[in-house]
Amino acid sequence: MSDLSFEQMLEESFKTIHNGEVVEGTVIDVKEDEIILNIGYKADGIITRSEYTNDSNADLRELVHTGDKMEAKVLKVNDGDGQVLLTYKRLAAEKGNKRLEEAFNTQEVLKAPVVQVLTGGLSVVVDEARVFIPASLVSDTYEKNLEKYAGQEIEFVITEFNPRRRRIIGDRKQLLVAKKAEMQKELFERIHVGDVVEGVVKNVTDFGAFIDLGGADGLLHISEMSWGHVENPKKVFKVGEKLKVLIKDINGDKIALSLKFEDQNPWLTAADKYAAGSVVEGRVARMTDFGAFVELEPGVDALLHVSQISREHVEKPSDILKVGQVITAKVVDFNGEDKKISLSMKALENQAPAEDEE
Repeated sequence: MSDLSFEQMLEESFKTIHNGEVVEGTVIDVKEDEIILNIGYKADGIITRSEYTNDSNADLRELVHTGDKMEAKVLKVNDGDGQVLLTYKRLAAEKGNKRLEEAFNTQEVLKAPVVQVLTGGLSVVVDEARVFIPASLVSDTYEKNLEKYAGQEIEFVITEFNPRRRRIIGDRKQLLVAKKAEMQKELFERIHVGDVVEGVVKNVTDFGAFIDLGGADGLLHISEMSWGHVENPKKVFKVGEKLKVLIKDINGDKIALSLKFEDQNPWLTAADKYAAGSVVEGRVARMTDFGAFVELEPGVDALLHVSQISREHVEKPSDILKVGQVITAKVVDFNGEDKKISLSMKALENQAPAEDEE
């Protein structure tokens, strides 16, 4: 007969565990801030909220349920209350570090949510292991505000792996650069001068607008925005607006765009509208010392020479006319080849008596 007591035999029937050991157990109870596991030991295992997740406000009852199987790592065989203190979070982080090390060695593209926006970059989590992406490696363009990335899933590669120094660095920028290079190559293989393509207004300046064509930007110069005169591009276009544009020229990696489609060229019908002898209306667009340029329609300007403003002597156009003023005049000359039209207001004035003319 055995000399061992019942208590001794019962204790020997349980397995032995040590600090740092990975154990598997079954959840037998879940509280808001604590998980209790049966790990086949004489004492139950306890996982506190801080050892399960980084979310200090998490309700563990919503994340774990009775009967769930879990792996955890032993922190203390006896926490002082006769229970085994376990950690789920640190074991997951160790597994995550192994995952990151493999990704670092193979340069695998990872995808993970941004859990924190920091002053100098973003913090993402892969299997409970944290990766830091510096602000300079978040995008291929300068990002003034990184808050827009909060909660987003982003792709990146691991460029530095040193868990001992807690330096695990991710890089999103190189993926964007590589993708843009591929898209640029595809774009230039696809487009030709004379093509009409769709783009999105990316930036508007005083001299033009940059249009994202999906792989490269094209410049829509102010002089190519309309057959008429454009005073300020910022009043005409908005960032994010979609446009159909004409490929006017391709020079290396530079693309010149235009909105002056030939079938909309107002000079195609100008000969019928503004034949010599026609009486027309127009708006004074600008003035010089020798005359005023009158816009008959967008893209069609005519010259009203100072000598043709009135039968009376006019020193300079601004003595009689104002920019924006609508006038009526007679077309005295039409030159479609050179796109020149001459007007006269004087020709519409009542004829002076013959003796006055003499």
